[in-house]
Amino acid sequence: MAPRFFRHGPSLLTRLVFFVMLSLVLMAVDARLKYLAEIRQTLSVLVYPLQKLANVPKTLYDGVSEFLFSGHLAEENAHLKQQHLVDRGQIQQLRALEAENAQLRKLLEAAQRVETKAVMAEILRVPHDPFNRKVMLDKGSQSGIQPGQVVVDDTGVVGQITRDYPWASEVTLITDKDHSVPVQVVRNGLRSVVSGTGKDGALELRYLAVNTDIQEGDTLVTSGIDGVYPPGLPVAVVSKIDRNSTNVFARVTCIPVAGVGHNRQLLILSMQTPVTEIPVEAIELKPESRKR
Repeated sequence: MAPRFFRHGPSLLTRLVFFVMLSLVLMAVDARLKYLAEIRQTLSVLVYPLQKLANVPKTLYDGVSEFLFSGHLAEENAHLKQQHLVDRGQIQQLRALEAENAQLRKLLEAAQRVETKAVMAEILRVPHDPFNRKVMLDKGSQSGIQPGQVVVDDTGVVGQITRDYPWASEVTLITDKDHSVPVQVVRNGLRSVVSGTGKDGALELRYLAVNTDIQEGDTLVTSGIDGVYPPGLPVAVVSKIDRNSTNVFARVTCIPVAGVGHNRQLLILSMQTPVTEIPVEAIELKPESRKR
């Protein structure tokens, strides 16, 4: 009969002490003599496939999670881009409405400054004719509009109704080459006629002698002597004077104070009653007009 020691083996404490001592001996040998480096490399090569196999579930899980997450990100990114475009469009519309509201408020203030009936109209279209400066308004004879009426914006004279239709009318701008407006210099009362050049933002005072008392920065208002344009409406500002002694007349270039070609809403003044003079000090020239 085998002894009891061999039947049941060493105790757990004995095994623990044995393996601890064996581990310490192997660690000491490996640290000092480097005998186990090749064995460790061989074991790592043998164990590597098992490690890869053990990591397969985690790799698959990470791949599926990344695919789903990237798909969600792509969808969210596309949604954000679309929302960004929508927001930008709304911001642009809001800015346009703010500018339009500001211009409408100025038009209402201008209508209150004149003691006459004024009809507000909106620009329908601008004919693409390089030789004419005309616009079409959405008010016509059905609204009491007739040729000869003066059209203004919140800063000054824009033009004159030259043709009417039942529900639309044509305005010839003061910059049209065939259009002229009798004006007066505010500083000294000098009367003259300002004419269009056919170019946006450019007018001319013609047939003024070289020694005429006129200066850059002078404000021109309607004189009212033609019986069409009411007196005192701001028209233009003198921007350049060319006094060439070889010429009989000075060449005087002016900039219209009204936002010709820049506004959607305009005022059509009635021809039945005269208007009072709009104070020139109340008219603030637009920045873009000064830069022209």
